[in-house]
Amino acid sequence: MPEKIRFIELSKLSPSEYDALLARPEANLTPFFDKVRPIIEAVRARGDEALVEFAKRFDGAALAPETIKCSKKEFLNAESALAPEVKKAIQYAARNIRRFHESQMPEKMTMKEIHPGVFAGEKTTPIPSVACYVPRGKGSFPSVALMTTLPAVVAGVTKIALITPPGPDGAVDAGTLYAAKIAGVTDVFKCGGGQGIAAVAYGTQTVPKASKVVGPGSPWVVAAKRLLADIIDTGLPAGPSESIVLADETANPRIAALDLIVESEHGPDSSSYLVTNSPRVAKRVRQAIPEFWEGLTETRRRFSSIVLTGPHGGIVLTESMKDAITFVNDFAPEHLEILGEDPSGYLPHIQNAGEILLGAYTPFTLANYLIGPNAVLPTGGWAKTFSPLSVHDFLKRSSIARVTSSAYPELAKQARLLAIYEGFDGHAQAVSSHRPALLKIETT
Repeated sequence: MPEKIRFIELSKLSPSEYDALLARPEANLTPFFDKVRPIIEAVRARGDEALVEFAKRFDGAALAPETIKCSKKEFLNAESALAPEVKKAIQYAARNIRRFHESQMPEKMTMKEIHPGVFAGEKTTPIPSVACYVPRGKGSFPSVALMTTLPAVVAGVTKIALITPPGPDGAVDAGTLYAAKIAGVTDVFKCGGGQGIAAVAYGTQTVPKASKVVGPGSPWVVAAKRLLADIIDTGLPAGPSESIVLADETANPRIAALDLIVESEHGPDSSSYLVTNSPRVAKRVRQAIPEFWEGLTETRRRFSSIVLTGPHGGIVLTESMKDAITFVNDFAPEHLEILGEDPSGYLPHIQNAGEILLGAYTPFTLANYLIGPNAVLPTGGWAKTFSPLSVHDFLKRSSIARVTSSAYPELAKQARLLAIYEGFDGHAQAVSSHRPALLKIETT
């Protein structure tokens, strides 16, 4: 029924109601913190034994310590189980994703003369190790395996592990294993949720400790990352899926309806909004969504319905496109799709979005799987300060500087003045007359 879809007139909201509209399902993680803390402590204390226990409790999987890591046979079985056309699609996606991230790679070292005799630059090196988290609870995600592992491979990380929940049969999703193989990753471990994050933060008898963990996940995963942020680099905040379809009066309402469903079907903790200044577009999208729900399985229809009729989804009608864009920037969505005759015309006004997809030929689906740019994106409003996952998340920079003997005297003079002002005697002494005497350099 059209009236089931949540409908909001933005101009009629009070300031507190507007703020509530910007809230995400995972905004209050307190209940998850309380549940995840004992899981983290159990993994820290008991390692593999705890992972086996939690695999049984949360995933219904009977594991043993020796089966936590995927074997070569499991990789072969996964490849055999996949239809040839699915393998080709994974290969197609991998090529695009790899090429895009190769284009991001910076120079290994740069040096510039920023003042006569003063050279400064950066040396870029890969981080030592990373764990890539691939969720499974509400679907299978070989696309996430590609999006997380390939930039790490391109960046040159030598120790890459993939962690993911096992199915009830104790196996890893076949597509995920095949994607790992295509990326060149052979260390895949069956541990999901908060226990998986704890495993790579502390290390267990089987799962290696990692320097960083990346990848999206449920509120359980987000909570574990927050609690372990002083133990392991948890990267960009990537929680439940969220999207905005921004449509003007020239947009095709049925296209907008199709794409509004995409992120809403991930799960009941997703967020999905149509934002438009057109009452006509809003009305027709509202009418079309139930029709397109009929094309979904019962589970995906239920997820999408919960989102689009609940407190974190629906249709937002604004008085102008300026107001619509202001809302988009305030919301800072993970995914943003712009529909209309000239979607590029709105691009200069968009400041906060994990990704920006332009036009009816660029739906979320293509970006999620295989255009090339990374689909692991900041959620929860963090697109205001975080960027999409990229090779830069797997690289670190060291500053490099060199001062020549001819440039030194003037720099030393100025630095000594600042050191004395700040009260650092040792700093001042290091650039005092002691140095030229020791180095026998001319100071005049």
